[in-house]
Order: sequence, then C-alpha cells, then structure tokens
Amino acid sequence: MAGERDGVARTKETDSPPREETPPAGRAWVVGSRNETALISDSGTATRPQKHAGMVRWLHPAQLLRTGLDALVAAVFGARADHRLIEAVVRPQEPYFDYSQETPPEGDFWLDYVADTGDGWDSTYTVARLLALPRLQLPVRGQPRAGTHDTQRGRVLVFGGDGVYPGASREVYEERLVQPYEAAMRRTTPPSPDLFMIPGNHDWYDGLSAFMRLFCANRWIAGRRTRQSRSYFALKLPHRWWLVGTDVQLNSDIDVPQVEYFRQVAEHMGPDDRVILCNAEPAWILAATQRRKGSYLENNLEYLQEKVLGRRISLFLAGDLHHYRRHEDAAGRQKITAGGGGAFLHPTHAPKAHVLRDGYKLQKSFPDERTSRGLARKNLWLIRYSPLFGLMTGALYLLLALAAYAEVGSLGVSRLGDVVMAVANSMVSRPWTLVLGMATIGGLIGLADAAFGKWRWLAGTLHGVAHILAAFFVAWGGTYLAVSGLRICPELTADGLSCTGGWSHLAGKFLVSSALTFLGGFLVGPFVMGIYLWLSVNVFGVHSNEAFISLALPDWKNFLRLHIDGTGRLTVYPVGIERVPRKWKQVHAGPYAPAYEPDDRKATPPALIEPPIRL
Repeated sequence: MAGERDGVARTKETDSPPREETPPAGRAWVVGSRNETALISDSGTATRPQKHAGMVRWLHPAQLLRTGLDALVAAVFGARADHRLIEAVVRPQEPYFDYSQETPPEGDFWLDYVADTGDGWDSTYTVARLLALPRLQLPVRGQPRAGTHDTQRGRVLVFGGDGVYPGASREVYEERLVQPYEAAMRRTTPPSPDLFMIPGNHDWYDGLSAFMRLFCANRWIAGRRTRQSRSYFALKLPHRWWLVGTDVQLNSDIDVPQVEYFRQVAEHMGPDDRVILCNAEPAWILAATQRRKGSYLENNLEYLQEKVLGRRISLFLAGDLHHYRRHEDAAGRQKITAGGGGAFLHPTHAPKAHVLRDGYKLQKSFPDERTSRGLARKNLWLIRYSPLFGLMTGALYLLLALAAYAEVGSLGVSRLGDVVMAVANSMVSRPWTLVLGMATIGGLIGLADAAFGKWRWLAGTLHGVAHILAAFFVAWGGTYLAVSGLRICPELTADGLSCTGGWSHLAGKFLVSSALTFLGGFLVGPFVMGIYLWLSVNVFGVHSNEAFISLALPDWKNFLRLHIDGTGRLTVYPVGIERVPRKWKQVHAGPYAPAYEPDDRKATPPALIEPPIRL
C-alpha cells in the first residue's frame, strides 16, 4: 500500500521466544489460497493448516441460536459469579507496569491502541499488518496538500476489548485473532513490544477462561509479550502519563478489588499526572442515548474519575461501537470511540450523540454520518448479505400459511374480498391460527429495540403485521400458481376437497404450493426485515446494532497510534482504512514482516482520519 515503509530488520533470531504452537527458529510464513493456507518451513514441509475466517454471519439461523445461548449463559454467569474476585486473590499483579524510563534519546514514546478485533480475516489482518510495520507515513484523509505524518510502531500494544467474535474460546481466539496477527508478524527484534488487553463482553462469554489463558499467562503472541496477570492493569508512561485499563465485565460493573487496585495506583500519581482511561464500552455514548439519568457504568466511571483518579483523566478511549467518533470539551479533553480493529462496522449516525451530558461535543466521525446513512440502505438487499436468514422467514411464512389454509388457489386478484373471507373463516375455525399470529407479533415486539421507548409495542406490532400480510400474499400467490398457473389440479369438485385427478394431484398441489410459499418467504421475508431495519436506524435512530450486524461490513477500520514527545505532549494519530483488501499475495519476507501484501486494486491505503489530536 502507498504510504508504508516496512524497514524490516534482518537479524538472526535471538529475540522473542515463540509460542509453543509456532514452528522452531528458522524462517516460516503463510502461503496458499485465501480459504486454505499452511505454514511452510524452510524445508518446504507444510504444517498446521489454517483456514482464513470470513466475517461472522450474525443472521445465520445457527449463529443466531448459538449467540442467543451464549448471551443467556453469560448473563446467568455474570449475575452469579465473578472471575475477577478469584483472580484478585490467586493472581498477584504489580501495582503498575513501569515504562516511564523506556524512552529513546530523543525522548519519544509510542503506544498503539486497537479494539474490537478478531472477526473476518481480511479486516483483522489488514489492521494487524499495519500495526506490525515499524513505520507508517500517513497522509490526512481528504487533505492531499497537508503532507504526511511519520509514525512508529508502539512499544506497547493495547487491545481495548472484544478480542474475538462471536464468542470466546481457545479455538476462536486462535483462528480469528492469533493467526492473523502472527501472519502479520511472528517475531520482533529487542526490545520486543508488550501486549495488554482489557476484556469486552464477547471475551466474557466463556467466563473469561480463554482470555486468562492467552493474555494473563506471560506468553508471546505475534512477537509481543503479555505481562498482565489480571483482566485490568495500569501502565506508568513517560512524562507523568498513565494508562489505566478497566474491566467492566458483563454487567457494566467495576468490582471492589478492582477499585482498590486503582486506589493503590492513584497513590503513586502526582497531582499533575495525566491519565488515559481505557474502557471496553463508551459509557459517554450510552449515557447520552439512554432516557434515564446516568447509566450504572457511567456512575462507576464517574466514581473512578472523581474519587479515585482525582479528575486526572485527559483522554477516554473505548471500543464496543465499531467505528470512530471523537468528542471534545472546552478544556480540550477527549473522548474517543475507536472500535475498528476488525469487527463489522457500526453506524455513526445512530445513536445520535452530538452533545454529551458533560458538555463534550462531537468533532469527527469515520465514516461520516451521510456515508453511514447510505450504508444502512444496504438492508434493502438483506438477502445478499445474510442469505440464509431467509430460511427462518420462509419457515415462518409457511407455518402461517398452513395455519390459515383455505382453498383459494383458483381465485385471482379480482376476488381479493373472497380470499380474505375464506382465510378469515379458516382462522375462526382454527383458533390456534390466531395464537400463531399473536405469537409472531409478540415475538417481534420483544425483539424491538428498547430505544423505541413507549412506542416499542407499536413498532413491533407493525413489523409483525407486515410479515403476516406478506405471508398472506406469498401463500395466496403460491397456491394460485400451483392450482391455476401450473394446472396441477384444474378441476375442483363442489365440496372443494378433492380433484378429478385423484389424491395424488391434491398432494402434488399441496407440495408445490407449500414449496412456493417457502420460497416466497425466503425471498420476501428478508426484504420486509430489511425495510424495518433501514427505517428504524435512518428515521428513528434505533436498532443501530441489528441494522449493521446484518450487513457484516468489513470496511472502515481504524486504530490509534499515541505519541508522547520529549516535552510531555501527547499526540493521537487516528489511522483509518476505508476499504480493506479482499485479495492478498504471498511474500517471503521472513518472520519479522507480514506474510501477505495487498493484491486488491480497489483497496484504499491507510490515512489519518483527521489531523493529529494534541493534548
């Protein structure tokens, strides 16, 4: 890509030891097609086949079921057990990790921040590759005459939460996070960077077990050493800067041992020290969009800020929302949401948060709100992005049709009234038909976004009625085509229960009409759902999560590069990639450099989302 310098050091391998799964010392790199790859050693032997994961298809029926069960189990676990209480007892940790003296002669210190990684290979590897390069020369997006800014790979890499999707396990971490990052860089020359991570809600889905094994066991991951022993930490940086990483678990809760840990950290801070607070969720966005005063998480953070850290916080960082949005107050303090490490894109136009409760004002979004609204229109073609979602709507439409079945196949559009009466009579004679219809509406009311407020029941009802009406017309059209269009049963007797051709013709008519109804539901149902999501997010500013998980967009990625200069000034470089590559070519650069280079003309080079932010 343009604007990149690899500057790879060619030294013998006396640096960071490999993880136990990596091949022994000697060159090794990833080769193969996009879907199936293998590690190739110098001897030419392929070992440990790898599969490049695609973006998680959240509306796939099996994935919906699995995600629902994971969320349910995690919610029950989070309410009744807390792994942090155990780790506070059995996992001692230094009061802070000291980097205050680790500066080169010129006094510069670099740190990288990325959140919401571990989704599709293309998006995750794109960001991992840029983080691996020793230097990046970056222009400012949309300002070609502004020149370029020279940035360096961070001495520390901080993962800001949600390391993998859809849920945490050793296998998922390996496939969706570790493999892309090790393909980007397997080894580094001393001093090797360190790696810290705070968990997000997806990391908590297995009770934090896989997270603790991977990030809290003094391991080497992609040429970086993990040092933390708990899910929260504090870093002492040069020139009286600190970075504090919190763990808010599943219930947006900072537990008591964690508060006590940060009290001890605060005792080492001077009155003029400044803090970068990293949290897994952007509490400021959630608080601005909630109707009640202050969320539990916002209150916890306020307590941590006011009572523990003493208003030292100059920069708030968070992921969870997979985009870039920056808010600034009159004093120049920043609240930055930067969750673009690889996960699907979230909209920037919803939920609206132009002015936060504490006076912070929106300064920049990536993508901008106009582009975000345009991307939301892709929901009208939902079947293209989530094709198997139609299996559920097809099954629903078929069930509704069978429940209210009536002999209306010979009635055309001109006899709509007769068709309605026939179906109504069928519903009266079969009470469970009404039960199924009410269950459909009730289920969609339950699925409606709570942000609708008191109008939630109306939104869910209209959505449910839309599907029921669509099922009616799809079933009627399918039956009419089976009976009158395909002439499977052209001559009905007076009682309308049999065909002159016999029961085989009746069975054929029934099967064909059922198949056509299912097919119609497969095609029409996602369109109805897409209209609902599009209107919800673009008109009412709700369902921002559902309207974009349906699309699983890999583009518009971002991460932050932080620089503390010799005078103590902190500069934030927000790096953005508008379109990630879909094609890659193998390069034999060795373990110190990325194994793949982009081979996609449509991909865009990295650039600063906006000019550097100086604090």
